[in-house]
Amino acid sequence: MTDAAPYNPQPAPGLKKVPPYWYPYTTMAKERWLGRELLEVVSTEFRDRSMEYYVRHDVFIEHQRKTDLPSTQRYALESGVTTINGHIARPDTIIMNGDCIQNVVHRHEPPVTSTPVKVVLHDVEREFIVVDKPGSIPVHASGRYFRNTLVEILEKEIGYKKVYTVNRLDRLTSGLMIIPLTAERARQLTSEFMASTIRKEYVARCKGEFPTEEVVCEEPLLTVDRQMGLNIVHPEGKPAKTVFNRIRYDPNTDTSVVRCEPLTGRSHQIRVHLQFLGYPIANDPVYSETKIWGPNLGKGGIDIVPSDERSAPAPPPHLQSHTEAVGSPELLTKGVSEQGQGESGTKLLPRETGQDIGMGSPVPLSSEAVGVITRLRNMKDEDEDWSRWRDVVFRAKGKLTPNLALKPQPPSNQRKRGNHARFVDEKLNRAMDPSIPIEDTTPVSASSSTAPSTVATPSDVSTSEPEIPGTPPPVQLSENEVLQKVATMEPQVESTAVVQSDNLYCPECYLPLHPDPKPERLYIFLHARRYTTSLGSFETDMPEWAAEGWTWDRS
Repeated sequence: MTDAAPYNPQPAPGLKKVPPYWYPYTTMAKERWLGRELLEVVSTEFRDRSMEYYVRHDVFIEHQRKTDLPSTQRYALESGVTTINGHIARPDTIIMNGDCIQNVVHRHEPPVTSTPVKVVLHDVEREFIVVDKPGSIPVHASGRYFRNTLVEILEKEIGYKKVYTVNRLDRLTSGLMIIPLTAERARQLTSEFMASTIRKEYVARCKGEFPTEEVVCEEPLLTVDRQMGLNIVHPEGKPAKTVFNRIRYDPNTDTSVVRCEPLTGRSHQIRVHLQFLGYPIANDPVYSETKIWGPNLGKGGIDIVPSDERSAPAPPPHLQSHTEAVGSPELLTKGVSEQGQGESGTKLLPRETGQDIGMGSPVPLSSEAVGVITRLRNMKDEDEDWSRWRDVVFRAKGKLTPNLALKPQPPSNQRKRGNHARFVDEKLNRAMDPSIPIEDTTPVSASSSTAPSTVATPSDVSTSEPEIPGTPPPVQLSENEVLQKVATMEPQVESTAVVQSDNLYCPECYLPLHPDPKPERLYIFLHARRYTTSLGSFETDMPEWAAEGWTWDRS
């Protein structure tokens, strides 16, 4: 953490932002992580930063040789940004069952639309509320989202003491949700959802002239990539059924407004079934993009014959010359051989070869599925101005020494579900969650803390090891040096963003900043309009994009 003023982004019109804040992710080891090395897991599960963010090239080579390095050559993993059971771990640490993994990050939440959450009904006697969720806002905290989530907005901004979400809408989907305010009401509604006795009705605007007669789609659905949230029609998938009826066809936009009734509740069910039928949602950035699926847009499904074809990640053309000059931040093992070995016989990590694609899939992927996932990743990188490929500030000269000590975690049998770790410094806790009562805002030094480790920002690293006597402290990159470094990396032209990132970086964590997206790209034309339950039938107004003759900016 530097002495620079905190970065406080100003949103573009139609957007809502929160200032960045330090946040300690805490999770128990997942089954798919067991027996794998820490560096392999964090580099494949968390793709927002470059490989060099986690461990620098020379550090990686030395770790593979099993030799030690001076503390001035260590980066994020050995700084304590990521710890296992409260202790700094080597990149080759094997994750075991029962391990508690903490990852402290400077959280830059993506902007959401400024459309407010609308409380349609508050039934005090029966202890539930009905809300109209805007598109762009996820229901629960996940990934980079925490404060800009429906649960946090209802509890921290609107003031409900506790809300229990028993179903969820996709982040990009808007519409109605019934949310219990007590555990008892939550159990009742959960049982109704599980028994499929709740009737749900959505409305969508899709491409093309949808048939006038009722259409039923019963194709099974399978999630094949967790990071991108990609689902496809596959015979090994879960049963799914959706009934579609056309409301109107608008020839001026060659789109149809369609009523959708999902009889099952699979992830992206309506979106994938409409794509399979050949009428994808008109502005769906995943399932209706020719750059990803080709001119057929996935109609009739994709090939499912397994393939071992993979390719290493490549920089975009406008950063190709820079990458050739300074090296790829996505490649730790330089000088790759035909046998998949790097210099000094080092073994390539899955993310360096593209083998991470499909690691989380329950079935082997086809060449077409691999291509779709690769293009989806590239599109995400493009929307974020290729920030991972500009993430080279971590080739810094010195170290940063922030005070991000964490309070000790209670024993595993005393931890409460949903509670995350807290910092020793209450100012950091307040920045993370403004509702936290002010206890003591005086920072506590790491040396006096009982926390297991002091967490540094992700750059050249501060550890508890003593410095070599007589050795002058290394000099961290100055702001001018950083600006000179990033000035050689041109932002992409013709971006889909409202505001270019202009090669800016966060002064606290050196994260290459993402450009602001257009508000229209933060939601899709899919809206949950009506739910019928034992509590009654509830509905919202039709969304504005469902109006006859409605047009929108397609650029």
